[in-house]
Amino acid sequence: MNNFFRTGAKASVILFSSISLLSCGNDATDPGLEYAPDMYNPVAYEPLKQLDGNYNAFNPGGGNLRVPAANTIARGKLGFYTRISKDSAEVAGRELTNPLQATSTNLAEGKVLYLRFCSPCHGESGAGDGLVGAKFKGVPNYTQGRYATLPVGHIYHVIVNGRGRMMPHGTQVNPEERWKIAMYVKQLQKGITEVEGEAAGSADAASNSADAPAGASTTENTNPVTGTTADPTKDTRN
Repeated sequence: MNNFFRTGAKASVILFSSISLLSCGNDATDPGLEYAPDMYNPVAYEPLKQLDGNYNAFNPGGGNLRVPAANTIARGKLGFYTRISKDSAEVAGRELTNPLQATSTNLAEGKVLYLRFCSPCHGESGAGDGLVGAKFKGVPNYTQGRYATLPVGHIYHVIVNGRGRMMPHGTQVNPEERWKIAMYVKQLQKGITEVEGEAAGSADAASNSADAPAGASTTENTNPVTGTTADPTKDTRN
């Protein structure tokens, strides 16, 4: 029995030695043999992986990763922008306008979101008299002074990045929700707290248009070369 185990051990050593010799060579860059390569290199195209000689005949340039079509907005990225710095709310007020239609549905959803996230400080009517605002003074009243005329892009930018003692809310509400809140705040600037339907929506849409300077785009996704803009309601990315 001992001879049997000794013979098996010698055979194993010889076998592993042979495999080691076969897998090694003079080329230091040779990775050697790869067991079951299909487990690591799938037949399907992977966008972040390009194998040697794996030419993708369906994409320009032969790569797997495609550049998004010009003037398109990715799903879930409505109103997303990066070119305006966090401290430039005034710039956002001049350059950004609300891409959403000011309908009664959007205004109603904006009101719900406002009451949920904003009213503790700003109050239900936007007068700065929320429970938190009553304790920490200095919360603005939307109907007074310059706050009554803040453009919708300015409001959106402050929701995302915060300002003064107001903390950023970009992680709590997505871009579409931010625009709906900003839309409802524009209504609070006029002292209107009730959603009145399409008539109110049309009036607010006209106000949003008035906020934008002449020649300004309706979204921040304007192609600076062609001057064209994408339809924010469509997702043309494959």
